[in-house]
Amino acid sequence: MTMSRFKQEHDFEKRRAEAARIREKYPDRIPVIVEKAERSDIPNIDKIKYLVPADLTVGQFVYVIRKRIKLSAEKAIFIFVDNVLPPTGAIMSSIYNEKKDEDAFLYVTGNKMGESEDWVYLEKRLNWLPMWETAHLRFGK
Repeated sequence: MTMSRFKQEHDFEKRRAEAARIREKYPDRIPVIVEKAERSDIPNIDKIKYLVPADLTVGQFVYVIRKRIKLSAEKAIFIFVDNVLPPTGAIMSSIYNEKKDEDAFLYVTGNKMGESEDWVYLEKRLNWLPMWETAHLRFGK
């Protein structure tokens, strides 16, 4: 797997400082970086940085991503964390505690069913949204 573009564009110390600042300000949220795989034909996502409610499930987070990329209902999408498909019922805070990056972001990758191993990358980093668009991360809203 190639290094995420977010990591390439932002040095480690800046990423770590940003994650620490965000976690201090929003202790009940998880900083997540979402990137599309290089060769994936998934529609582009408009934002890559997300503050995810700690009690959100992986399945609910996938729902949020599906809505952001406007993926049709008949197409499946999967996310991977550290090359592992987490259970849809897993709580994001558990995944974060186990798999967060050294910079304190959670990086995740994803892809549509039938594509290569390149998945939409929901990595341990956030494409920081202005004012953290947390309202979009509530299931069903």
